[in-house]
Amino acid sequence: MQEITNNHASSAMHVELTELSASAHKYVLNSKARNTIRAYQADWHSFCTWCDERHLSSLPAEPQTVALYLSDMADHGYRTSTIGRHMISIGLAHRTKGLTSPTADETVRAVWRGIRNTLGVASHGKLPILVEDLRRMLQHTPNDLMGLRDSALLLIGFAGAFRRSEIVALNVEDVEFVREGLVIMLRKSKIDQKGEGRKVAIPYGSFIETCPVRALQAWLAAAGIESGPLFRRLSKTHDVRNARLSDKTVARIVKRYVRLIGLEQRHYAGHSLRAGLATSAAMVGVSERDIMAQTGHKSPMMVRRYIRDGNLFRANAAARIGL
Repeated sequence: MQEITNNHASSAMHVELTELSASAHKYVLNSKARNTIRAYQADWHSFCTWCDERHLSSLPAEPQTVALYLSDMADHGYRTSTIGRHMISIGLAHRTKGLTSPTADETVRAVWRGIRNTLGVASHGKLPILVEDLRRMLQHTPNDLMGLRDSALLLIGFAGAFRRSEIVALNVEDVEFVREGLVIMLRKSKIDQKGEGRKVAIPYGSFIETCPVRALQAWLAAAGIESGPLFRRLSKTHDVRNARLSDKTVARIVKRYVRLIGLEQRHYAGHSLRAGLATSAAMVGVSERDIMAQTGHKSPMMVRRYIRDGNLFRANAAARIGL
């Protein structure tokens, strides 16, 4: 009888630990941005498929297996940044299961250093949309509801230096119109997973056609939106729907208008708005501190890259010698 009781208790404890493990795993996933999690899951799936095709164990994976996988990726032309993300994904999958990550092994580290030295670590991010680009893009927005929405989205995304996920997450309740312009409460972002929030001020523009405040007012008034999602989908007949835009739609909107002004759309995406504000601000001498205050960057390293890019011609030795 005692043995049956002990077995029952052991079984109950096993079920409880399993439920706790599942709960803990859920919170681990929620500690990362949604897009980041999707990328990690895709990376992990690719690694598992690669291992299955070669009859190798993916979990736990041997360091030699991971080293071969990274080498294979490099041989097939993957970028350094992509290979590095796959390493993170493999390590995260192991650690969430309570296993030692094979990516910490010196063999894997040595291969990773070799890949970095061979392929280089230069960033291949999307190009920024500069002020003159944005002004030309706005000239191509149609004279209808879609044009009003797209104009407001492009200008708010640019002036606020927002990520595309931040743009589509905005609600009317997050926007406060004030005398100087508007204040947007960013309730959650990639770097604010705790949801503490951050206020972003967007002033009136110097020109009506590029004023983000007036553009947003025009969109809200024409669409009759008083609450809920700020930027919404439109039906084929241009009726305003309740559903918010997806982050992929933001990228498609940016690509549509850069193509219309003659730029190569594959070099631009949603992030081009955020990068554009930082780069444009650097080009006119805005301080690193003020750029970081608008973009919300915690580290100056990325902002300094924008500043370097913005200063390529502004502080250029060859431009000052009378060629």
